[in-house]
Amino acid sequence: MSQNPDSLRGARAELVAAARRSEAWAKPFPPVVGAAQPASVLVLFGQLDSVPAQSDASTVAADLDVLLQRRAATLSSHPGQVSFPGGRREEQDADAVATALREAEEETGLDPAGVEILATLAELPLAASSHVVTPVLGWWRSPSRVAAVDHAETVDVFRVPVAQLLDPGIRFTSTLQRFGRTWRGPAFDINGTIVWGFTAMVLDALFDAAGWTRDWDPSVERPIEL
Repeated sequence: MSQNPDSLRGARAELVAAARRSEAWAKPFPPVVGAAQPASVLVLFGQLDSVPAQSDASTVAADLDVLLQRRAATLSSHPGQVSFPGGRREEQDADAVATALREAEEETGLDPAGVEILATLAELPLAASSHVVTPVLGWWRSPSRVAAVDHAETVDVFRVPVAQLLDPGIRFTSTLQRFGRTWRGPAFDINGTIVWGFTAMVLDALFDAAGWTRDWDPSVERPIEL
């Protein structure tokens, strides 16, 4: 499911155009070894104010935010990490969009009726947990109240201004020592909350493809402590 960018304006059109180029995003993602489970995440953008966004609304990156959450530290998969709402596909899910919306509702309490699906992106491997993930790009047409629903899975839900994520001063290269190798990737420091790994890679690729990225210094490295 996707929108025609010619019928959209501003950031929404730029996001859809970026989604069309998502096949190139899989290149830097480490491949999954062996069998992989299908999963989806909801990459949900909206306007910073609480006024419902009209279908023809024009905006720029400075007016946007994106929905993120922090996973519980007790989870076996990606404990304590900041992530998009999402999870593994279940039998009742008709497609990747259904998975992303169901998981987002279960984890954050958002009303799926207020979400406009802009596009589904190319599948991306998530080697750390043996999943193949479909990012579902959404626009929060009518924002609803969100909060952590089940604290055994999610401890915090928050909306981050895109302008803050684009600030070169909060960007750095994360380093992770694992299996005798050093893994490097983009990362964001949001007032002490670190966004790294799969979520940061998707945001970084999306911002690049949308033409929003500001020059930042990837030579600045900081280790990730698990």
